[in-house]
Amino acid sequence: MEGSEPSSVTALLHAWSQGDASALEKLTPLVYNELRRLAHRYVSAEPYSQSLQTTALINEAYVRLVNARNPHFQDRAHFFGVCARLMRQILTDFARARRAEKRGAATVRLSLEEATELSDEPAADLLELDDALNRLAEVDARKSRVVELRFFGGLSAEETAQVLSVSTKTVLRDWQLAKVWLLRELKADNSRGY
Repeated sequence: MEGSEPSSVTALLHAWSQGDASALEKLTPLVYNELRRLAHRYVSAEPYSQSLQTTALINEAYVRLVNARNPHFQDRAHFFGVCARLMRQILTDFARARRAEKRGAATVRLSLEEATELSDEPAADLLELDDALNRLAEVDARKSRVVELRFFGGLSAEETAQVLSVSTKTVLRDWQLAKVWLLRELKADNSRGY
C-alpha cells in the first residue's frame, strides 16, 4: 500500500477505536485514495466494469466501516484487510441481488443500485467465486483469507503476511495453492452446471 504514512494512519485508527470522532475526519483523506485504488483495481478487472462504479463500492464500504460498533484495527494493513472483506461482501450481496432480480424476486435495495443492469454471467461468476472461497475456508481458512486479501483487497504478499501474522513465503505458497484449488473448484462447478 503506497500513499499515506503508515504510522499516522495506524495512530488515527487507534484514536478512532478509542472513540475520537475527529480521528475519523483526519483518517478519511489519508485512506480514501488507497480505497479508491483498490476498488478501481477490482472493478476494472471485471467484465461489467462499466456498470459497477468504483465510487459506489467505496461509499458502501465506508458507510459500513463508519457504522461499525467498536471498530478496532491493529494497524494500517489490518484496516485494509477489513476493507477487502467488506468489498467482497458488498460485491457478493450486489451479485445476489442482481440474480434475484433476474429471477423475478422482489428487488433488494442496496446503495450500489446506482449501477446499471448487469448481465447474469458476471454475477454468476462472482457468486461462484464466493461459494468456492467459502468451501476453501472450510478446508483451509488461511488460504481463503489470503485470496480475499490479495484479490479483493489488492494487498501485496508482504501486507497480507502482516495482516495474517505469517511469513511472506507462507503467503506466496498459500496464494499459489489456493489459486490452483479455486480453479479446480470453479471448473468442477461449471461441469456440474452450477
